[in-house]
Amino acid sequence: MTTRVALVTGASRGIGAAIAIRLASEGFDIAFSCSGDPSSAQETIERIEALGRRALAIQADGRTTAGNEKVVDETVARFGRLDVLVCNAGLYPRGTVDDIALETIQAGLDLNVRGPMVETIRAVAHMRAGGRIVLMGSAFGERAPLPGLSLYAATKAALRGFAKGVARDLGDRGITINVVEPGPVNTAMNPSDTDAARILAGHVATGRYGEIEDIARVVSFLVDEKAGYITGTSLTVDGGLTA
Repeated sequence: MTTRVALVTGASRGIGAAIAIRLASEGFDIAFSCSGDPSSAQETIERIEALGRRALAIQADGRTTAGNEKVVDETVARFGRLDVLVCNAGLYPRGTVDDIALETIQAGLDLNVRGPMVETIRAVAHMRAGGRIVLMGSAFGERAPLPGLSLYAATKAALRGFAKGVARDLGDRGITINVVEPGPVNTAMNPSDTDAARILAGHVATGRYGEIEDIARVVSFLVDEKAGYITGTSLTVDGGLTA
């Protein structure tokens, strides 16, 4: 019961999986959520267990309050504690403001904004001093370099305000909360070798997409005890997109 436990939402692949595996390599037991068939999470489980750590995959619908509460409750039931929460699950709605369906607005708000709020509220009941919360925002929350990003940018910008308020609420308990804001990152869902990706990369100071490990390393730093004086802030990891 002395091993620290991290919960990473949306970690069956991509950035979430990279974060989960990175934290496992640093000694955390890992719980993570997946929205689809749990078999899709098997590779992440195997990589965590290969590092000598315990892994728990939780199937949950992050668009619902019940799903948000479930991932926290099952993590604590299995491991008996919760030290780190990384809210990574998200939806990437695209479309210009004159062409966004009301259903898309609701889905984006449910998963990208309400989900992290509910999970944070549920998680802090189990956290002690030294607890860490990381919300996955986006560089698009600060800058929308292309059309069609209004809803997504709004949901990610909302996380900044939430983190600032929570930092005030939990500062005297020794629990920190921060937002990591990735720029374009090469994943299976957002590959760097498409025509659209090459256009977006042209807006990045380094001229290229980032890699999932770039984001995992930053999350690893923020959950470390050495980062205890950093809270209520946003750390942009975008290769200079917002420069």
